[in-house]
Amino acid sequence: MTEAKKVAFLLAKDFEDSEMVNPYEEMVKNGHETVIIGLEAQEELTGKQGTVTYTTHLGIKDAHAADYDAIIIPGGSSPGYLMYNEDVNRFVREADREGKTIAAICHGPQVLAAAGVLEGRTLTAFPGISSEIEAVGGKYLNREVVVDRNLVTSRVPEDEPAFIRETVERLGVNAW
Repeated sequence: MTEAKKVAFLLAKDFEDSEMVNPYEEMVKNGHETVIIGLEAQEELTGKQGTVTYTTHLGIKDAHAADYDAIIIPGGSSPGYLMYNEDVNRFVREADREGKTIAAICHGPQVLAAAGVLEGRTLTAFPGISSEIEAVGGKYLNREVVVDRNLVTSRVPEDEPAFIRETVERLGVNAW
């Protein structure tokens, strides 16, 4: 096992429960430090299925991409709340510019589109947002997982095993 990494989860209310729980638990299991970043610090956020609640550790205004090795953006409705926040967009642009691993699943790539980091990039996402990806210059592929440089993307909860495996491998740990 390589040294522990610091992994940020960008989260707002109504995230897809399993798309947060499963990657989060895998990061913890592999010994990585996890930080949940929301629009505000100490905010209780419940998943859209109502099965889990997380409390944010840090508000986005106080977050700096340089402090993290990877960023994970779960899907559900959460990205719709995050994507219009300029501090979120700044954070994502900084992470991309620094080559940090950015993993986004389902509607998570909406945040990447809003941040302006998809031009010329190939990725996947929930099929219903493929036109949003293409509108900002991204190339959409309907695949379980797509890796393009520092971006790891997947479509739906059923893709989580491949999404988690690729993300963990990028952190230098063979998860499975």
